[in-house]
Amino acid sequence: MKVGAYGLKVKELSLISIFLLCTTIIIWSWKKTPDLNVSITSQTPMQLPSENLLSSSVVSVLGPEPPIHVDEDDSSSANKKTTIEPEELHLNVASQIVPAQSSSGRDEGNSEILSSASDEEAITEAKRNEDGEKNSTREENRPDFAIDSPQRGSLISGKDDNSWNNATENKECNYARGKWVPDSHRPLYSGFGCKQWLSEMWACRLTQRTDFAYEKFRWQPKDCQMEEFERSKVLRRMQHKTVALVGDSLGRQQFQSLMCMLTGGEETHDVKDVGKEYGLVLGQGALRPNGWAYRFLSTNTTILYYWSASLCDVEPINANNLGTDYAMHLDRPPVFLRQYLHKLDVLVLNTGHHWNRGKFKANRWVMHVGGVPNTDKKIASMGSAKNLTIHSVVSWVNSQLPKYPCLKVFFRTISPRHFFGGEWNTGGSCDNTTPMSVGKEILGEESTDQVAAHAVKGTRIKLLDITAISHLRDEGHISRFSISAKPGVQDCLHWCLPGIPDTWNEILFAQI
Repeated sequence: MKVGAYGLKVKELSLISIFLLCTTIIIWSWKKTPDLNVSITSQTPMQLPSENLLSSSVVSVLGPEPPIHVDEDDSSSANKKTTIEPEELHLNVASQIVPAQSSSGRDEGNSEILSSASDEEAITEAKRNEDGEKNSTREENRPDFAIDSPQRGSLISGKDDNSWNNATENKECNYARGKWVPDSHRPLYSGFGCKQWLSEMWACRLTQRTDFAYEKFRWQPKDCQMEEFERSKVLRRMQHKTVALVGDSLGRQQFQSLMCMLTGGEETHDVKDVGKEYGLVLGQGALRPNGWAYRFLSTNTTILYYWSASLCDVEPINANNLGTDYAMHLDRPPVFLRQYLHKLDVLVLNTGHHWNRGKFKANRWVMHVGGVPNTDKKIASMGSAKNLTIHSVVSWVNSQLPKYPCLKVFFRTISPRHFFGGEWNTGGSCDNTTPMSVGKEILGEESTDQVAAHAVKGTRIKLLDITAISHLRDEGHISRFSISAKPGVQDCLHWCLPGIPDTWNEILFAQI
C-alpha cells in the first residue's frame, strides 16, 4: 500500500513538472516574439492624417479639351534645337511625322484632367492637417518616409541584386501610392549638362528660370521601398536588351530623361546611334526622323524612342499628293510596332495630348475604322476615338505576347497639364513655384486615368501610373520660361528636365 501511494506521488510530481516546463517554454517564446500581440493591427494600412489626401477626390474627365500651345524642337538629331515660328503657335503641339510629312512638332491639351474643385478641397485639407497635426509621430516613425537620408539604401540591402522590385512580401507594390519627399541628393544629372541628349528648350537651367526647388524631391511609395536608380546597375540588368518608348512628346521627354539618367548627364563615347536598325531615318521632306535609337556598347543595351502621337497607324490617303489627308486607322497599331515588336524587350506606350479637333485639322487626320472612313457617330467624338484606339493597341500587343513571353509592356497613363486662369491662348498660366502647393500624397488605390486602367485590365500589360503623382507637381512645368513662346504664352504641359519624367523612369524600372 505504501508502495502504491509512493508511485502515485511520483506520477503527480511528473505531471506537475511537465506542466511547469511547458508553461516556461510558452512564456519564453512569447518574450522572444513580442510582435505576436500586435500582428493584427500591424496589417492594417496606415492612414496619415497629417497629409493631404488626393485619392478618390481627384476626378478624371473624359472628352476633348481646347488645343494648347507647347513648343517642341524639330531637329534631325536628338540634341539639335530649332525655334518654332510665331505663326505656328495656333497649331497646338507635336504633329505625328510620317516620311512624306514636313509639319513641325507641337503638342496639345490633355483630354483627361483633374477637377479644380478637387484641387480646392485638397488645398483646404492640406492646410487644416498641416496646422493641426504637424507633430504626428505616426509619420515620423515610418522608415519608408525617411526624408533625405543618405542611408536610405540600407533599408533594402540584402535583397537579391537580380530583383529590382522591392515590394513588401506577399504584396505587390502600388507605386502610384505614396508621397513626394525632399531629397538633397537630387537631381540625378545636371540641369546644365546632358547636352548630348537633352533638348535645350526642356533644360530649364538654360532658360531665364531662377528657382529650382522642384529638382530636390523624390517619390516615396507607401508601404514599400523603391530602390535608388543607379545607372550602372540598370544597364547591367538591361544587358543585351532593348527598351522602347512609343508615344507623343511626353514620351520623348521620358526618353531624353532616361538617356540623361543612364549617362549621368555626362558626355560619353560609349553610345552608338543605331536608328537605321529600326527604320529611324530622316524621311523625304521631314524635318526630323520618326525617332532615335542609341546603344550602350559596354552592355549592348539599346534605348529607343518612336514618334506615334496617336498610337495608331497613320498613312497618306494619296501618297502622290503633298497636300493629301491622312487616314488615321483607329483600330490598327502603328507600322513600327508590327515591324519591330520582336526586337523589343521592354515597351512603354503613351498617348492622350493629340485628341482634339484642332490637332486633327492641323494634321489633316481622317478617322478610319475597318480600313474605311468612319461613319459611326458614336466613334467620331474625340473621347470615343481615343478610347477605341487605346483599347485596340493594347489588345493587339497583348495578343502578341504569347509569341514573345519575355517582352514586358507598360502603358503609361496621361501626363497632367496645369493651366490656371485660362487656356494656353487665353491667359492660362502655371506660375506657381512652390512645390506641392496642392498636396504631396496620393493614397487612392485606383488610377485617375480610367481609360488606360480599363484598357490594360485583364491583360499582361502593366500600367505605368504617373497621372496623380504628377498632378501634385504643377511647379515643374516649362511655364513662362519657354525659350520660343510668345510673351504671355506658357508651356504648362511639358516638364523641366531634370524633373518629373525622371520619376516616371524610376517607377518604370522598379516594375521591371
